[in-house]
Amino acid sequence: MILPEPAPTAVHPFDARGIGRRFRHAAIVGALDALQPGEAMRFVNDHDPLPLLAQLRERYGDALDIAYRQRAPDGVVIDFAVVGIVAEKDGRDCCGSCG
Repeated sequence: MILPEPAPTAVHPFDARGIGRRFRHAAIVGALDALQPGEAMRFVNDHDPLPLLAQLRERYGDALDIAYRQRAPDGVVIDFAVVGIVAEKDGRDCCGSCG
C-alpha cells in the first residue's frame, strides 16, 4: 500500500543500501538529527528495519513521524518527517563530534 505524500518543506533522499550494515544506524540517526522541523528524509533500505524503527521511536518520540511509502519483501521506502522539537538528551549517547 502506498500512502499519500507528506507535506514537508523539503524531502531529503537517504539510500541506506550503499552504507555498510554496521554503520547504518549511526548514519541514519545523524541524518535525522540534522533535519529541521518540517523537513523529511525519504529512507530506502533492502529490508524492513523493525529494530531501527523501535530505536527511533524511543529516541524521538512524537517529534518524528514514520510513514511507509513502500513495503515489500525485497525492500522498503519510509518517510521520516520531523514534526516537532526533539528533546535534548543528557549527552550520554552523543559522540561529541557534532560540536
